[in-house]
Amino acid sequence: MHPRSIALPFRIILFASAAIVLSLVPYSVFGQDKKAQPMPTPNIRKDVQPTPTPARAKEEPTPAKSKEEPKPAPVKISKEDQKEALKNPTVEQIVESSIIVYAFPGGREKMKQIRKTESERGKLVMTGADGQVTNANYQRWSLRSDAAGKEKIRLDQELPTATYSVVQSDDKLFGIYNDSTFTLREDAAAAFQNRVAHSIESLLFYKENGSTIQLAGRDKVLGVDFHLVDLTDKVGRKTRFYISAKTYRIMQLDYETGGVKHTRKFRDYKYAQGVLVPFYSELSTGDKVIETVTVGTVTFGQKIDDTLFAASAS
Repeated sequence: MHPRSIALPFRIILFASAAIVLSLVPYSVFGQDKKAQPMPTPNIRKDVQPTPTPARAKEEPTPAKSKEEPKPAPVKISKEDQKEALKNPTVEQIVESSIIVYAFPGGREKMKQIRKTESERGKLVMTGADGQVTNANYQRWSLRSDAAGKEKIRLDQELPTATYSVVQSDDKLFGIYNDSTFTLREDAAAAFQNRVAHSIESLLFYKENGSTIQLAGRDKVLGVDFHLVDLTDKVGRKTRFYISAKTYRIMQLDYETGGVKHTRKFRDYKYAQGVLVPFYSELSTGDKVIETVTVGTVTFGQKIDDTLFAASAS
């Protein structure tokens, strides 16, 4: 091999090694590590002020999380206490349970809202003291007020011989016949007032009416177990209600007038617009049935013209 061809690779290797060595030598060895020159001062115009750098807002320390107060442990009611409560409920528990049953779900608030107004049609069968039976068609309107005892009621009765109305409005009670008002006979007025005072509604709205209730024990009638609840309204009228211990429906009520006992029984319960309504009832004096009511239709919540309860209404 030619000597020149051998020397060429050797020179390349030697040159590469020298380059590596020179790269490792500090730059100052070659006199380039001169003293650092100061940065030139920028030419700032005197009439232009530099924008100050906003001061960094002081960070508020993050408040420590307050420790949550321990929740009270739920009260545990034993099965024995639960059974006792079901076996011997208070009078308030009985009546409030009944209200829930009559307007489920929703209870009292639903009852107050839906039964603000009421319209009912049906048939009446009345038996007089002489045994004479009278059949009549009836229509009843009621407008409940927020004030206790201020509800307005109108009852139209279509008899075979005449049609007349009985109206209770603004603490007044009067009759309307042929667009003219008249004073009701004492027995007719008493019958109307008893129908209102001794009714299912008087118990369902006992708080709103300012009445008081009291537990009168239990009784079993024809194999049915009842809670007995006595209600006394603001004027002292008393009514005893028989509430089923199983269904909490009002099946019967008793009251007295002039020392004579009256009993009204309810059956044929159906729901109308979510409200439980007895579509049949009968009123007895002693052992004699003197009146039966068969409901045809009932409507709640519809607007009723207030003039319907005026003395000039027809």
